[in-house]
Amino acid sequence: MIRIDEIYNNTFWPWISKNIPDARMFYCDPPGYTGTEHLFNHGHDDTQENRYIFLHDQEPVHLDSFCPLFDEVLARNCDMVHRNYDPEQKYPLNDFVALQRSKYKKSYPELIKNQILQDVPGHVIVSEQGEYVEQLEKTYGWTSHYYFYHGWACKDWFRGYDKTFLIPRARDRAPAHTFMSPNRIVAGKRDHRVLFLYNVFKHGLEKNYISAPRTCPYEGVDISQIALKYSNIYSDIEQVFQAAELPRLFEGEETQIMTSCWLGNYTEAQDSLVYVPTETVYFGRRLHITEKTFKAIALEMPFVLVAPAGSLEYMRSYGFKTFSDVFDESYDEETNDVLRVEKVTQLLKELDGLSVRERQEVHRACLSAVEHNYEHFYGTGLEKILWQELQDMLRGLQTQSLS
Repeated sequence: MIRIDEIYNNTFWPWISKNIPDARMFYCDPPGYTGTEHLFNHGHDDTQENRYIFLHDQEPVHLDSFCPLFDEVLARNCDMVHRNYDPEQKYPLNDFVALQRSKYKKSYPELIKNQILQDVPGHVIVSEQGEYVEQLEKTYGWTSHYYFYHGWACKDWFRGYDKTFLIPRARDRAPAHTFMSPNRIVAGKRDHRVLFLYNVFKHGLEKNYISAPRTCPYEGVDISQIALKYSNIYSDIEQVFQAAELPRLFEGEETQIMTSCWLGNYTEAQDSLVYVPTETVYFGRRLHITEKTFKAIALEMPFVLVAPAGSLEYMRSYGFKTFSDVFDESYDEETNDVLRVEKVTQLLKELDGLSVRERQEVHRACLSAVEHNYEHFYGTGLEKILWQELQDMLRGLQTQSLS
């Protein structure tokens, strides 16, 4: 198992320094912090560096949100441009930048970006697939390389929970509620949760285990104001949230703030038929799954995903089983983002209408897949897939870097 807090120092840098010896490596530390002050790098004092590798594997690819970080990566490699444009080192670096800025009358980031795109090979390592990565490549000229960072992170974060007695095993449960769904950050890039919660409240499903804020804990915006963004789709959305009894917390919680690296909410988990993660990203043609989905697996629960289209197939590609033999998973094929969340809600409504006996039948029918996923995660199955993927990615990085 990889220790996720040491993955850059102990896994990536030893391999890169040996196999791509003229490359620098950039990464953010600690995980989850993406300000430019959290950007660090490894490099060589005894080797001329001609390329760089940037690990943007912790977070989704949002060009608008992370543009300062991406530009900073370029800026910190401007000495390579300096060497290419001024091989005799006639000007100190700062004078060189000032000279070029004056000559081309461009801002510093734009100047550096244009020169590095032209002269310095850049590679970005991501934990996402799809159109946002394609846009990143086009904008920054980077060659992207993918591996499942969050698979490794969850293997590390949730280790040992299979050796506890915090929750009954799945086959010993008799869930009385249909689903549980934590929803905390609902503004900004996470406002798809507002769409989901609207549909939940609209269809009378709020008696299930749902956490939801009245005010987004990170952006301080009332949820009814966030809902206005979607008033052209649902004319009553603001009124629904104004009437909703919010905030909603799970047992033992005093705040909407949570920690990704711990499991919890055991009471709700053992009493719920399915877990509904509202993933970090939702809109667009992309694949990016995080610990939110893995919590369902580690809690031995079936899952219904509020996530980009194709996310169930994505999970199956890593050896997990989903539940199409038990309930309708066609929502995962719906590429219209609004219709997809409606189909998720319709499925939950159908499950919510089951009798006690029918609910227990569904629970038993899911056990085979649930137990497979649990053993696949806590055993060696997932780790073997992740390790092979990581090694293949590194070999591809070496080939493309040195070609």
